[in-house]
Amino acid sequence: MCVAIPAKVIKITGAHAEVDIIGNRKKINILLIDELSIGDKVMVHAGFAISKIDDEYFDFLRNIFEEMMVDSP
Repeated sequence: MCVAIPAKVIKITGAHAEVDIIGNRKKINILLIDELSIGDKVMVHAGFAISKIDDEYFDFLRNIFEEMMVDSP
């Protein structure tokens, strides 16, 4: 099963961005996204930003992932 994870863009350098994924920073490829800015929210899969998402959907998904992490054994 493949899962995309919500992330917030912190820094952009050429074809890559540093993102925050539930408190962890990760460098990802952003070549698949047009007009990306710092502060934008994206879905990340296999090290690539695959789509932009709005703030409401980002918050919804982030809450789900945080709950899964708290409830895991």
